[in-house]
Amino acid sequence: MSDIHAAAVSVPTEDGTADAYLAHPADGLPRPAVLLYTDAFGLRPHTRSMADRLAAAGYTVLVPNVFYRQGRAPLAELPAVIDSAARADLWKRIRPAISALRPEPAMRDAGAYLGWLADCPQAAHGPAALTGYCLGARLALLTAGSYPTAVAAAAGFHGGRLATEDADSPHLVADRVTAELYFGHADEDPSLPPEQIERLEQALTAAGVRHRCEVYQRAHHGFTQADTSVYDKAADERHWDALLELLARTFQGPGGAEVCP
Repeated sequence: MSDIHAAAVSVPTEDGTADAYLAHPADGLPRPAVLLYTDAFGLRPHTRSMADRLAAAGYTVLVPNVFYRQGRAPLAELPAVIDSAARADLWKRIRPAISALRPEPAMRDAGAYLGWLADCPQAAHGPAALTGYCLGARLALLTAGSYPTAVAAAAGFHGGRLATEDADSPHLVADRVTAELYFGHADEDPSLPPEQIERLEQALTAAGVRHRCEVYQRAHHGFTQADTSVYDKAADERHWDALLELLARTFQGPGGAEVCP
């Protein structure tokens, strides 16, 4: 896109350096910051294109390789379309990286990503927004609870294991969240059964969090990812509508003028 500028960047963390992708409007003016957490397949052409679309809408977007401890992205060679045949082999390769991304190191990294954006010349002053996909939805919720003053809004789409009975389940940070939240759940998603959807809703409501949780009917886990066989164009466009509406509410003042908090 000629109206945006994009580049590979490096983000120092307490545990090393994360390779990442930064996209922003080509004029270089400070714009509201968005931290985009990818799904389990990581930083790749499709997730870069998602960042480009957000940048074209007027945001400065950082997409980190959350698995940087295991190597630069991509961790495994990815086919043009990730279908069921390719998925099984890919899971064998990336599962160790997913298992290693426990909440404590992931939240150390989140602080580094948010701090890097705060110092980025192309990012406006003030709190950032988050959007996350699959495991990225978990990271978005955890980040909103871990850094409440640095996060103004957070969205998660087809997230899995958002409200388990584990001691470190993401929904347990609800009482620390000050951001507005939006979740778009996949109806056909075994990683987020109805009881977890209800548990998440109850936790957010009890904590007084501004939020909306919606179930996308007949959508599968991963419905926003156009380079996979579970992609659902209608559900994906619904996701974009919801995400951009959340960002507009968060960052735009009267008359649609962008404001820098």
